[in-house]
Amino acid sequence: MKKKLISILLAAALTLTAFTGCGGNNDSGSDKSKKVTITNVSYDPTRELYEAYNKIFAEHWKEKTGQEVEITQSHGGSGKQALEVANGLEADVVTLALEGDVNAVRDAGLIEDGWVDEFPLDSSPYTSTIVFLVRKGNPKNIQDWGDLVKEGVGVITPNPKTSGGARWNYLAAWAYADQLYNGDEAQVKDFIKKLYKNVLVLDSGARGATTTFVENKQGDVLLAWENEAYLSKQDYPDDYEIITPSISILAQPSVAIVDEVVDERGTREVATEYLNYLYSDEAQRIAGDNFYRPSNADILKEYADVFDLNINLVTINDFGGWAKAQSTHFADGGVFDQIYEE
Repeated sequence: MKKKLISILLAAALTLTAFTGCGGNNDSGSDKSKKVTITNVSYDPTRELYEAYNKIFAEHWKEKTGQEVEITQSHGGSGKQALEVANGLEADVVTLALEGDVNAVRDAGLIEDGWVDEFPLDSSPYTSTIVFLVRKGNPKNIQDWGDLVKEGVGVITPNPKTSGGARWNYLAAWAYADQLYNGDEAQVKDFIKKLYKNVLVLDSGARGATTTFVENKQGDVLLAWENEAYLSKQDYPDDYEIITPSISILAQPSVAIVDEVVDERGTREVATEYLNYLYSDEAQRIAGDNFYRPSNADILKEYADVFDLNINLVTINDFGGWAKAQSTHFADGGVFDQIYEE
């Protein structure tokens, strides 16, 4: 009888242990001994940036909480990545190419309204712009946007329907043409149409476009994120040059917590700190070292010998904000579809 009672008590204890062990991946509980995992769904050209950042964040989180954190990365064209998250790809945070892509995840009910004000500087911890990458010696003498519509110039740029960087490229070209033609929309559209007729390949994302230009040797000019152009020049210093056009655009990649996911997984605390720490001095210098422009003005000055800090930049506000730009230019049946399908 005594043995039977002991067996019953032991079984009950094992059952209780099994249930208490099913609490999920909750980093906000008292048990910090368990490793926590989060997923960052990002866009193409941030691979090197987050490879470096994830290491220092893991050290920071361990020092702060005593807990180990593992970060899983996902990269692809920003618009495509946003669609994947909206359709069920689990992400604790998104670090996408533009506000409009985060809004697509919000519109799917996964991110709460007001996300853009959750972190400093419109939730944009680093910025970039659009430049031209050309082959050494610049054989086609490409100096500005007007040279991209000349006959015989092969342009490489991603597809604005799937790539956030490609949308920045398109809008920067539009800003140039708008200034050139004093706002005459018919002439601006004709300019953009000629530019895209010279596009040889429309890859789905920025990294794919870089591969097409750099490794597959297609085209005369790559419309590129500034950081992507510098990485290519760093890897192949004797093969490429960077041309800064007369006008470009302030590209503001956006970060956000995916509220639906972190609340379900219990990872809000670590996810919030993951994005907050991007604004730390250490992380800002990692951004600069990876050729993104730090959002901290003082740290940005440390990279004045790298970046052209006097470049003439328009902003998304010159296009009425992302909601208007998206509906006007990139939505199905928008201006890009009209000019590209003609």
